[in-house]
Amino acid sequence: MRKSKLSWYKQTRLIELFVAGSTARTAASLVGVNKTTATASYYFHRLRMLIYENSQEPGLFEGEIEVDESYFGGTRKGKRGRGAGSKVPVFGLLKRNGKVYACIIPNAKADTLIPIIREKVKPDSIVYTDSFKSYNALDVSEFTHYRINHSKTFVNDKNHINGIENFWNQAKRHLRKFNGVPKEHFHLYLKECEWRFNHSDPKSQLLQLKKWVRQGLN
Repeated sequence: MRKSKLSWYKQTRLIELFVAGSTARTAASLVGVNKTTATASYYFHRLRMLIYENSQEPGLFEGEIEVDESYFGGTRKGKRGRGAGSKVPVFGLLKRNGKVYACIIPNAKADTLIPIIREKVKPDSIVYTDSFKSYNALDVSEFTHYRINHSKTFVNDKNHINGIENFWNQAKRHLRKFNGVPKEHFHLYLKECEWRFNHSDPKSQLLQLKKWVRQGLN
């Protein structure tokens, strides 16, 4: 990436506002980088690219793992949830009291989900899911499989997927403020949400971004 024309002071302010979850419009107004949001928007885009390029995958999950799929997109009429049109399907794995991994998927069929689980989760781990039929294959697999029936209950002692559902809620709450995310850039926003969850301390986020910016933008 080419060197930024912005002063380091303004770059630092933009990074701080990015970490705080501000929109580009708000950041542009507070920092005074432009009469429009174009400069701040482009800078935020570059920050998301740095996160995408520098974030390391959490590695092989083991222990107690929650898995689930979710659908991202603007509010629309008609069918919602699994099978909803124009939505972006995303699959996630979360190690309890640990990190999350999320990826865009073409569909939520077993042939799509099970290979990801086998690639990312160590055999003999405990895998928690909901009652979606695509997870049926886990009943006769190298994993110990527990499922929660949401039509009856959401929590049954340790048998729940509250952790990964909490991640979905955080991610959607963060993305909602942008009033729509272009599909061609959605992978960058998703990686940002994963990064924010896995590095939840704002001071740590700020230091990491500043380091990457110095290395990649200047």
